[in-house]
Amino acid sequence: MSNLQQRVISAIVMAAVTLTVTWFGGLPFRLFCAAIVALTFYEWTRMSRQSAGAAFGFLPEALAGVFIVALVAGLPALWLLLLGAILVAGVAIAARIRGTGQWEASGLAYAALSGLSLAYLRDDNHSGLIAILFLFAVVWATDIAAYFVGRAVGGPKLAPSISPGKTQSGAAGGAAGGVAAGLILAAAAGAGNLVQLGLVALALSIVSQIGDLFESWVKRRHGAKDSSKLIPGHGGVMDRVDGLVAAAFALYVIGWIAAGADHPALGLFPN
Repeated sequence: MSNLQQRVISAIVMAAVTLTVTWFGGLPFRLFCAAIVALTFYEWTRMSRQSAGAAFGFLPEALAGVFIVALVAGLPALWLLLLGAILVAGVAIAARIRGTGQWEASGLAYAALSGLSLAYLRDDNHSGLIAILFLFAVVWATDIAAYFVGRAVGGPKLAPSISPGKTQSGAAGGAAGGVAAGLILAAAAGAGNLVQLGLVALALSIVSQIGDLFESWVKRRHGAKDSSKLIPGHGGVMDRVDGLVAAAFALYVIGWIAAGADHPALGLFPN
């Protein structure tokens, strides 16, 4: 089977699973978010952990497990954020005492915020469903449009020292595609604030591309081509959700400002 065939099959399976658990929401979606936290943290530490990392024992994994349990249990958002901050601080203090780097603490913060943002955006209501579908539409369209526009137009590189394949034309095309897809989804859902949502979609598209570049930087920093080999034809989970989780955090913050930490989607798509 060719690499392209593997990529297509893996993409179809991932999209089907993601949309199914998104539709159900509730516990299935929280378990899905918990899996993203666990796999993201695993891949981050797999790339960054040096032989000195053995001095930690299983402390980082144990603290990540505590966060995952609290996430699945549905702890209120502010309490979960506080717990996450305490756990990250615990890993950072342990690293300082051991004289190792802070990559473990950074990885736990990155994974925890990713899962929290997705879980509380989805919530368990219609607004949460529309908010997550809006997020998916923007991020997925950004990826697709950036790829095809970049290949067709070419031109100056976007960040050659981090990701040599990305172009400025691809970034612009991705942003345009993300805004278009977001507005189509919002209009189909009957949202009335299309101008504001268009601006939100533009911001999410830009943030998702920054998230993609950030993960590329992390991989280059540690000499890794892919975050892992968990997904045939695609690499690792981080390779697939880098832009999504960055955009999810941005959308969560926007919704938090508008409607509160526990039900952010209501500020974006009121019932």
